[in-house]
Amino acid sequence: MSKQRESKSGLKSTVGALPWLAVARGAMIVSKRWNALSARDRARLAELVRESRGRASNLSAKQRQELRKLAGKLDFKGMVGELTSLWPGGRGPRGRKRR
Repeated sequence: MSKQRESKSGLKSTVGALPWLAVARGAMIVSKRWNALSARDRARLAELVRESRGRASNLSAKQRQELRKLAGKLDFKGMVGELTSLWPGGRGPRGRKRR
């Protein structure tokens, strides 16, 4: 009977560890995209985001255009596809099924 308890506790620890593994993998995916930018692009993107304080309307039209260009280099659609494939029920690179 103790063997059954051991296997159940082992299962619990594995299941408990999986969300952390998904978070770690997600961090690696985001990091890979971020590091793919040049150091200059990363610094400028960070500067624009700080200056905007989370609102694109706080930037000039030229700055918003530059922010869109730099954000486009991160390939958010591809990143979302990779991230959703990490969770059960995630649709992977295809995205959600539309109704």
